[in-house]
Amino acid sequence: MKNVLHFLGSLVFLINSSCKAQQMVQTTADVPKLKTNEQQFINKPLKKLLDEIKPEIKIAYGNIGDPSYFSFRFIDTEEIKRIPLGSALGLYVYVKEPLEWYFEKREKGKEYQWTKEDVEKYGNLTVIRIKIGGKY
Repeated sequence: MKNVLHFLGSLVFLINSSCKAQQMVQTTADVPKLKTNEQQFINKPLKKLLDEIKPEIKIAYGNIGDPSYFSFRFIDTEEIKRIPLGSALGLYVYVKEPLEWYFEKREKGKEYQWTKEDVEKYGNLTVIRIKIGGKY
């Protein structure tokens, strides 16, 4: 009986560890999946969408408007300078609430860097639209 319980416990542990959900976007080539599955994210917090993205967001900015949106890029500023204008893959996430994104209030030299603090500050904003731009 002890061996059966030990076996069942081990089996449950193995099944649980192998069933972890994989992120939807493993590489930048997968970014269009976000648009394809847009309905999963509409009227949900931004952090839910961000949790599905594995590649690091290297550049971000918030556009204050109606509606407000975030522009995310997966390459750094040096790479952006070397490629043709508009060809970098861009993920645009429109949110319901107005943004408070002021470059002059962000750390000098890091105005376009997406940080963990940004995720905390903006993560509860409500996604209303996803758009993909550039080459992917």
